[in-house]
Amino acid sequence: MKTITRTLALFTSIALLAGCAVVDVTKTAKGFYNPTNPNDVQILKTVPQQKYIELGTVAVNGFQVSETAKMHNAIRAKAAPLGANAVILTTDGMIPGPYGSATMWATGVAIRYQ
Repeated sequence: MKTITRTLALFTSIALLAGCAVVDVTKTAKGFYNPTNPNDVQILKTVPQQKYIELGTVAVNGFQVSETAKMHNAIRAKAAPLGANAVILTTDGMIPGPYGSATMWATGVAIRYQ
């Protein structure tokens, strides 16, 4: 958990300084799976009942609140090369910015259905 918190803090700092959105997907599973079509990767907020394996971790931040669809498409594009069928967003939130603005962050896991 500390590693996720530190990673999130690092990406938050980078995004705030650079002013850009960041999607980081880190492969954690063994083996290789053929890439999937990014348009077919689901974005989930709950754990599916279907059996799956975890392929990697996902960390996202720096997207404006109005860019939720853009954030989801960026997650799909980064998870598809791992062979992911879906990404489960386990935590998310907003970071307040100057003048009432805010950026979004999220963490989760890329999965492949069995």
